Amino acid sequence: MAVEPTDGDVMATGRSGGAPQVWQAPTRDDLAAAQEQLGRPVRGVAGVAHRCACGLPDVLATRPRLDDGTPFPTAFYATCPRLTRAISTLEGTGLMREMTRRLGEDAELATAYAAAHEDYVARRAELGEAGELDGVSAGGMPTRVKCLHVLVAHALAVGPGINPLGDEALALLPDWGAAGPCLAPAPDRTSPVLSSPVVAPSPPGDAPPPVDEARA
Repeated sequence: MAVEPTDGDVMATGRSGGAPQVWQAPTRDDLAAAQEQLGRPVRGVAGVAHRCACGLPDVLATRPRLDDGTPFPTAFYATCPRLTRAISTLEGTGLMREMTRRLGEDAELATAYAAAHEDYVARRAELGEAGELDGVSAGGMPTRVKCLHVLVAHALAVGPGINPLGDEALALLPDWGAAGPCLAPAPDRTSPVLSSPVVAPSPPGDAPPPVDEARA
């Protein structure tokens, strides 16, 4: 579900030459929902990169350096538990091994996947600076596939035609939003319609812990 720009939104272009990407500034409800989805605090959230059809965030854009100074390579972080469970199920089928094999045999696919790596690095650089991560993306890019959560989150954040293997994996997933919101309405969170953007920096203790991949 595409997001509409509001004050405080983050814009990034990547190296694909495509139209600028707009990620919606997180609202207090977004941050509360993501924390509940993950079952832990969230930090470093730069924006909502994708929303489920129900309106809740399912992918967050995360700054490459967290508030405590830790470098964080995963720019696009899947949060919806239904989405992450579906991706984990897909990983269990051996698909990552098959994709990695194809990368070694299909030069056109390998070139497109390498371009996805460059796009990921460039878009993350638009979100902040972390010199330790220069040239490093996530998910096994650019030469192998080791985390479909990363590839699917990238595909959802930037749209089709950028990450070929992320697009392939996404096409194999069930509709994780078909059953409605993954969270029950809470008294301190409007759901699934979200409230006004947070314009002040989010307080420390609001994001996924520093891990190498975007698993939830």
